[in-house]
Amino acid sequence: MRISIAMMTAVALAAEPNDWPQFRGPAFNPVSSNAQLADRWSKTENIEWEATVAGRGWSSPVVANGKVFVTAVVTDGASKPPQTGTEYSNQYVAELTKQGLSPKEVEAKVVERDMELPHEVSLHYLLYCLDLKSGALQWKREFYAGRPPGGRHRKNSFASETPVTDGKAVYVYIGNHGLYAFDFKGKPLWKTALESSPIYLEFGTGASPVLKGDQVLIAADAQKHQYIAAFDKRTGKQLWRTNRDIGGPPGEMARRSGWTTPYVWTNALRTEIVTIGPRTAISYDGEGKELWRMSNMTEMPIP
Repeated sequence: MRISIAMMTAVALAAEPNDWPQFRGPAFNPVSSNAQLADRWSKTENIEWEATVAGRGWSSPVVANGKVFVTAVVTDGASKPPQTGTEYSNQYVAELTKQGLSPKEVEAKVVERDMELPHEVSLHYLLYCLDLKSGALQWKREFYAGRPPGGRHRKNSFASETPVTDGKAVYVYIGNHGLYAFDFKGKPLWKTALESSPIYLEFGTGASPVLKGDQVLIAADAQKHQYIAAFDKRTGKQLWRTNRDIGGPPGEMARRSGWTTPYVWTNALRTEIVTIGPRTAISYDGEGKELWRMSNMTEMPIP
């Protein structure tokens, strides 16, 4: 598999204020302030360039200082192809159940068709840097090779977390595995290993990191552990971690996993770090202290 990256003309000509440094853009939403941005495009219309790089990944490209960064994973040998369309595993479960299969037989067939488990694949995790104006590959770095920390659904990838950049370094997060930092020339700056925990039904990970000042923030909700944490962007050292217990009791069938990217919200009162988790939204201050939460759409202020 390969990833094709197409950059629209207006983006390719954009100046630094129109950089796209993180998942959903500089304002944490998929909105650009560039008035010249094309509102329609195709494989041939309003395309400045197209580049193809090896690997598969659902991460979004990020742009800063004339560079485009994107992650991908190359699989040794065969890999289950992506699942397209609107059909999900639930439809397949209903079809198999209608055929009279037992729950255990249904589960086995769904896993066989839709899930790719760690023992089935060996991977190479890659970070690519391309030139914004031309699409030329400037460098690539393999930052991990081996078995993945968990499985994935065919509608997910092993590289679904979008990197984040401050214009000087780029920070890469692989859920249940670790954080990595590189400078703009591809030099590794630091890496921080993180503990692994199963994801609900082996769906895979997908929560992206964000920056708040000198902090790299992640929200990691899995079946055994749930937390939000901040790391020093200069060293990778953990600054603080707040554990949380949301979405039901620990166990394989209670959905405690989440795929949320933290939202740094500056309002009239303060700056908050807002996260969405299983059945719950929680806001924290810059040191990880809980400010408020909403559960089942009912606000529950913290005393």
